[in-house]
Amino acid sequence: MSTETNNTESQVVTISGWKRILIWPLGMLVRLWCASIRFDCDEASERALRSEEHPIAFILWHNRLFMIGEVFRRYRRRDLYALVSASKDGAWLAAFFDIIGIKCVRGSSSFNARESVSLLVGVMKQGHDIGITPDGPRGPIYQFKGGGMIVARRARAALVLLGMQFRHAKQLRSWDRFYLPRPFSRIRLRCQLVPPAELQDRATTPDSLARRLDELNPDAKPGAPETAQAAT
Repeated sequence: MSTETNNTESQVVTISGWKRILIWPLGMLVRLWCASIRFDCDEASERALRSEEHPIAFILWHNRLFMIGEVFRRYRRRDLYALVSASKDGAWLAAFFDIIGIKCVRGSSSFNARESVSLLVGVMKQGHDIGITPDGPRGPIYQFKGGGMIVARRARAALVLLGMQFRHAKQLRSWDRFYLPRPFSRIRLRCQLVPPAELQDRATTPDSLARRLDELNPDAKPGAPETAQAAT
């Protein structure tokens, strides 16, 4: 199901049997739901998504997380890994991610920054992609934390900023205003590739990456209405 890449393997909580069966219908529903979505993706964005020269750290706002598994199924050939706690709550999330096509690297029950970076750097050095929400896991919304940039720098990997504009979507009343796109609707994908050499440049900072990510997600800009944007 998931891959443990640290020395706390004996402490990692997993679920199996009837518990896994319990969440399987939800996972399959999400996969079918996402499979019905149509993507509008320009050539430059598709090139960024399909780039195979380096492992990639995919950076997206937390409220776009619903679609990341489907994006990978359509555009990537590498496995996508997410960082998930070794705790009981993390076990349920890891099992759900596995069903929708996202692998997990499990750490301690309460991560610190150094542990998180080390785990993800190790995954990227093995040739895998990772997915990071810079405003997750608890916000504040659209505030860019620099962990993903640090991981990609240390792994000497590339980074892709991932934008999604929803034609028809429901926004939940959660802290991140989570997007649930309507089945069979369209999403406009816009991506930017940040190659390793650019990431090593001191001019590339969390603030500069945040501005570029906001350009790809117009509703994330200050003053933008918290509604689904129409893709044109």
